[in-house]
Amino acid sequence: MTDRLAELSAQGVAVWLDDLSRVRLTSGSLDKMRREQHMVGVTTNPSIFQKALSDADAYDEQLRDLAAQRVTVEEAVRLMTAADVRAASDVLRPAYDASDGVDGRVSIEVDPRKAHETESTVAEAKTLWWLVDRPNLYIKIPATLAGLPAITKTLAAGISVNVTLIFSLERYRAVMDAFLTGLEQAKANGHDLSKIGSVASFFVSRVDSEVDKRLDKIGSDEAKGLKGKAAIANARLAYEAYQEVFGTDRWKALASAGAHPQRPLWASTSTKSPDFRDTIYVEELIAPGTVNTMPESVIVAYADHGETKGDTVTGNYGDAKKVFADLASVGVDFDDVVKVLEDEGVEKFESAWKDLLEGVTKSLKAAEAGAANPSDAA
Repeated sequence: MTDRLAELSAQGVAVWLDDLSRVRLTSGSLDKMRREQHMVGVTTNPSIFQKALSDADAYDEQLRDLAAQRVTVEEAVRLMTAADVRAASDVLRPAYDASDGVDGRVSIEVDPRKAHETESTVAEAKTLWWLVDRPNLYIKIPATLAGLPAITKTLAAGISVNVTLIFSLERYRAVMDAFLTGLEQAKANGHDLSKIGSVASFFVSRVDSEVDKRLDKIGSDEAKGLKGKAAIANARLAYEAYQEVFGTDRWKALASAGAHPQRPLWASTSTKSPDFRDTIYVEELIAPGTVNTMPESVIVAYADHGETKGDTVTGNYGDAKKVFADLASVGVDFDDVVKVLEDEGVEKFESAWKDLLEGVTKSLKAAEAGAANPSDAA
């Protein structure tokens, strides 16, 4: 049988899983994916944890212990999610060691309610780094305007960062600058640059969802002919920017000090439209030195019928630029598109975080009630 995920990995694409739960850890399924499906990284977000912690049975014992300690709900959430990320980091440690610290990474996100607060984000990043206490951890920080200086300060402290919620090329360039500045400060602070990692999570399918909605509203044949093209074009131009920045003398000076480049990570790669192949955002974004973080359904789909056609990014920059010229000509304001997507992205994570807190609050109260009435619990 063709090992399609091995072919993808051989093209320089790191296969990461966009999911985590206590069940994945206790069942051994996460380790099985590492061993059998070339999965070398894990990303999480508030929505993923909100879903995972809704499975109360998997967290019963820890919830009882936390209830007995009368911790706050925020502390309970952090302790439970940190425990999962710490365990996942241990599962992925072989991939970390085998790749000299490039892969084998597991991400945990700062409280999304702090997305527009620089100092609070940095303080929480430091706390999470200490709490999880694993070298293959990534702290996820949103690429909001307030997040940019937080990224720099966190890297300067020697902490590895996954920058999330990037939609525009302009913001992506600012993220890369924040990364380079952070590493320069980390070096000045005496940190070993070879131990500091980073990825820049460029969101894909959400771009098509928003743009295609606007194209449908415009309604012309020319507009409808552009559906499904914006996201891939946007990501390809991001890779062009990546090649440019990481070919500069500024970067070369850091590389000579042992730094690893900040890899582009394609996020939100499950298709939202039945009109598209379920593996399109993997197949059309194959390039060396990239990460594609996928839900398990996409990993399974690619293993079954994905097509690895070599590098599908470099050499396509002219076509990608034409897509944006055509979008502008039919009346799509892409600057507004990315603003809407960033605002919605933060809002969605804030909402998931709120739901997560509410769910854990109920679970803690139930655990307290069970401890107070053991005969009822039995």
